[in-house]
Amino acid sequence: MSTLDEAGRREYYRIDDSVALEINPLSSADQASQDAMHDTSTLFDLLSELHVSEFESQHLMRQLDERDRVLNSFLKSLSKRIDLLGEVVAHTALGKLGAPQPVKLSEGGIQFNSQQGFAVGEQLSIKMVLMPQAAGLMLRARVSQCDALADGNFEISSDFVNLPDAQRQLLARHVLQRQAQHRRQALEQGQPSGN
Repeated sequence: MSTLDEAGRREYYRIDDSVALEINPLSSADQASQDAMHDTSTLFDLLSELHVSEFESQHLMRQLDERDRVLNSFLKSLSKRIDLLGEVVAHTALGKLGAPQPVKLSEGGIQFNSQQGFAVGEQLSIKMVLMPQAAGLMLRARVSQCDALADGNFEISSDFVNLPDAQRQLLARHVLQRQAQHRRQALEQGQPSGN
């Protein structure tokens, strides 16, 4: 985390995580077009929309729980089935993205290692599957730092660009859940949580 700037560290909480990634540089034409983010992989596009849609409907489910518990229970059951189908889609998408890799993640950006170096300021298309809920996100990021590593790879720090609020909130929820999980594990092992 030493490569991330002080302002970024204060603005968002970062976690060590493991996610499946596909990183591609965006050409100048792609940067100007929103269509560049639409992937040829319909499965990944659907997975991304599924998780954003589920996140956006959560407040309605909470309101419904106060009014009609039976209907809410039924809808939760349907939601669980849809989540299971989403996991099937995610595992299909994971086959195309490859194995999860270690990253530092926040709702503001991501730091990862790459075999390819990128210029500071270069825009990237990022496909990411968050574990374990298999939430798929298609994001844009701008490279803020690129450092060569001794093994020939590069450590890339990037900031998300034009991130829709629903996706930002989905990332924030994931970060908070992982943070809580790390704290629970540290307490179980009798170690300080590191915060």
